Amino acid sequence: MSAMTLEIAVIFALLLANGLFAMSEIAVVSARKARLRQRAEAGNSRARAALELAENPNRFLATVQVGITLVGTLAAAFGGARVAGSLAGFLTQVPWLEPYAQPLSFGLVVAAITLASLIIGELVPKRLGLANPEGIAAFIAGPLGALSRIVSPLVTLLGWGTDAVLKLFRIEAKPVVEVTEEEVGLLVREGMRAGVFHPSEPAMVEGVLALDRLTLGELMTPRAKIIWVNVHEPHDAIWHKIVVSGHTTYPVYDGNLDHVVGVVTVNAIYANLAAGIPPRVKDLMTPPLVVPATQSASALLETFKRTGKHIALAADEFGGIVGLVSLHDIMEAIIGELPSPDERLKPRAKRREDGSVLVDAIIELDEFARAVPDFQLPPAAGRHYQTFAGFIMQQLGRVPAEGEAFDWSGYRVEVIDMDGHRVDKVLLMRQP
Repeated sequence: MSAMTLEIAVIFALLLANGLFAMSEIAVVSARKARLRQRAEAGNSRARAALELAENPNRFLATVQVGITLVGTLAAAFGGARVAGSLAGFLTQVPWLEPYAQPLSFGLVVAAITLASLIIGELVPKRLGLANPEGIAAFIAGPLGALSRIVSPLVTLLGWGTDAVLKLFRIEAKPVVEVTEEEVGLLVREGMRAGVFHPSEPAMVEGVLALDRLTLGELMTPRAKIIWVNVHEPHDAIWHKIVVSGHTTYPVYDGNLDHVVGVVTVNAIYANLAAGIPPRVKDLMTPPLVVPATQSASALLETFKRTGKHIALAADEFGGIVGLVSLHDIMEAIIGELPSPDERLKPRAKRREDGSVLVDAIIELDEFARAVPDFQLPPAAGRHYQTFAGFIMQQLGRVPAEGEAFDWSGYRVEVIDMDGHRVDKVLLMRQP
C-alpha cells in the first residue's frame, strides 16, 4: 500500500468518526424520550443509558462537540500536511503545472476534504440518525458515555463556560417541554392524512385537549332556561313540565331558585307510577351536585366520574345558581353538537349543488337568516310573523297556491308544495 493510499484511508476513517458523532448528536436530540423511557422500563439498559444522555444535554453536547472538533482538526491537519504534499509531488511531474503545484494541491485537498466531510461526515449520518433516532441513540449511548468519562475534565470546563456565557447575556436555559398540545394536534392530523386516524378523530382530540381551558360558564344552560321543579309542586304540574320540555332530569328548589334541595329524574317518577305509588318529589330527589361556575370542564368530568352524577348546578361567588351543566354538554364540547331527535326534525334550509335553496317553510326566521345569510328579510320591527311561510303570505297578501312565485333580494321565491292551507316547501333560485 502506497503512502498516499494510507493517508487517504486515515482521512476517510476520521471522516467516518466525524459522521458517527454527528449521527449520535442528531439521534439523541431527535429521539422521543417517551419511547426511550418505555424501552428502559421494559429492561433495555441501552435505552436507559440513551435516556440519561438525553436528559443531560449539557454534558452530552459537550462530549459530542469535543469529539467532532478533535476529529475535524486531525483531518484538516493530516490532509493539509501529508496528502497535499504527496499530491504536489505528482503535480510537479506535469511541466506546465509545476509552478502551481503547491497551492493547487492544497486547494484540491481542502475542497475534496470539505465535500467529503459534508457528505460522509454530516449529511448522510444525520439522515441515518433521523431515520431511527431511538435505535441509534440506544446503540451509541454506551460508547458516548465512556468517552464522556474519559474527557470529563474538558466536558466540565465546557459546561461551566457555556453556563457563564448564558448568564452573561441573561439567557435562561429553560427545560424543554417534551410535548405540547399543538404538537399532539399536528401529529393526529398527520395520522389522519396517512390514513391512521378517522377524519373525525382530530377534532375530538382537540376537543379533549381544550377541556381544561373551558369553564362551565361556556358550557352551561343559563339559569333562565333551566326547567325547575318546586318541591311542593303537585304531580300534574310536574308532569306537564316533563311532557313539554322532554328533559330527563330536573333541579328541585324550595322557596327560591337559589335554595336548591335536590335533583329528580323522570325514571324515578315513572318507577313510582308503575308501582302504583303516588310520586312525591321530596321522597324521590337525590342530593344536588353544586360546583363553581369557574371550574374547568375537565375538573367537572373528574367530579362526574368520582360521584357517579351526570348533572351539576353551577354557582357564582355569592352562592347563587347561575346555570346547569350535564355530561351531555361536555360530550358536545368534545365531539360537536349532538342534536336530539326533535331537533333533527326541525325544518331546515338546504343549499343544493346548483346554488338553489330548498326551504321548509315553517323554519323560524332566525334559523333561516343563519342558513341563507345573503337573503335580506324585512326589518324585525315590522314583522308580524315568525316563520318563512309567514313571510311569503305577507308578501303575497293571501294563502298561495303551488307554483306561485315572486322575486325578493336577488332570489326567485317559488312555492313548490302546499300542505292544505299551509306553505310546506319553498325553492329559492338565485337570479342572474
